[in-house]
Amino acid sequence: MTEALRHLPSVDRLLGSDAGAALTAAHGRLRATEAIREAVASLRKTVLGGEAMPSDPGASVLAAAEASLSRPDPLRPCLNLTGTVLHTNLGRALLPEDAITAATEAMRTAVALEFSLETGGRGERDDHLRGLLCELTGAEDATVVNNNAAAVLLALNTLAAGREAVVSRGELIEIGGAFRIPDIMARAGARLVEVGTTNRTHPKDYRAALGPETGLVMKVHCSNYRIEGFTREVEAPDLKPIAAEAGVPLMNDLGSGSLIDMSRYGLRREPTVAEAVEAGADLVTFSGDKLLGGPQAGFIVGRADLIARINANPMKRAMRLDKIRIAALAAVLRLYRDPDTVMARVPTLRMLSRPKTDIAAQAERLRAPVGVLLAPLGVEVSLCDCDSQVGSGALPTDTLPSSGLRLVAAGGPGGRDPERLAERLRGLPMPVIARISEGAVILDLRTLRDDAQLLAALEDAAP
Repeated sequence: MTEALRHLPSVDRLLGSDAGAALTAAHGRLRATEAIREAVASLRKTVLGGEAMPSDPGASVLAAAEASLSRPDPLRPCLNLTGTVLHTNLGRALLPEDAITAATEAMRTAVALEFSLETGGRGERDDHLRGLLCELTGAEDATVVNNNAAAVLLALNTLAAGREAVVSRGELIEIGGAFRIPDIMARAGARLVEVGTTNRTHPKDYRAALGPETGLVMKVHCSNYRIEGFTREVEAPDLKPIAAEAGVPLMNDLGSGSLIDMSRYGLRREPTVAEAVEAGADLVTFSGDKLLGGPQAGFIVGRADLIARINANPMKRAMRLDKIRIAALAAVLRLYRDPDTVMARVPTLRMLSRPKTDIAAQAERLRAPVGVLLAPLGVEVSLCDCDSQVGSGALPTDTLPSSGLRLVAAGGPGGRDPERLAERLRGLPMPVIARISEGAVILDLRTLRDDAQLLAALEDAAP
């Protein structure tokens, strides 16, 4: 073994070879050096483990280094065929072409982000969105931060720091990443006051909790779970007079938030942002990258005096948006001005409203060509009915009837294990992300824009 280890090439000698020079030219000397060093260390470990030294260790090390340096970026495009339209782990909403164009232009050129073209003086970046938000929601004023969690944190810190925030025990939600309302209240400096029970809260519970230390009353829309059966909650219109009697603002966190009524497309009736404002909430917070279908953002709309206080909070600067997201958001919001075309032009809305007959026809078209592409893997392809969901905590109990392709690995290189087949699909140059159900891999086609996307991705599936 000692004799074998003497044949390990030095990093400097490999860097000086033609192949090493090519790696340096392509990836830079620092990265090439580190990759070669790691490849040498890996080969040493392999030999110490009892394996034979390659006949040409230098070539082996350089090949390993090149493979490491050429590894695809993990943050790359993929096909979301999981059946979850707003998949948090896959980036949530796909942006409309209008938003992509606007963001690209903002990246390419200087923009009047905080510059008044009328006066030549300093402007406000929120002004690019404020008018649109007020127009679409009916609110007096609006501001925007980098996500809805930040919106909730900022509002609580502004209005209830050092004071009490009253909320129903049944609305103390936890969302993804262990984000909990009690924790965010503590970070905001507010003291949580729970009222009611897990399943039932009454107006008298709120009234009994209000006092001189109350900073605000908070209502949280339970967007990622449902409590059913013997339940009761106090709706925002009934909470408004209770908060007003105590002289404190009512804050309504909608979570996902929607600017249009989605019940006409087969989803559960949820309050829109405009309805929450009309119901009397002094502040309404909601997300930009969920049902709205835009980039990640958190909106706060409501009373002008409260928005002014929020904007004066020094924390606001740490949460503000850059020019790229502001440009994209403005483009998305402008699409909502035309209710006749918004469903077709916002990908999230288009996918959620897509009829099953259309998806089933796509599945029928794709079954045969997909079967041909996956035949070398020993995969059998058949049509199937399936259920899609909204995702990202929105409408958690609602599903949408959909259609797709059922892949069964009957043997061959794909193996009989559906996990192995799903892994192979994820390993494609254009990864195909599916779900596994009842021993098969399911490709839910609700979110597939066109047939060519899938067929092009699967061309690399064969061994």
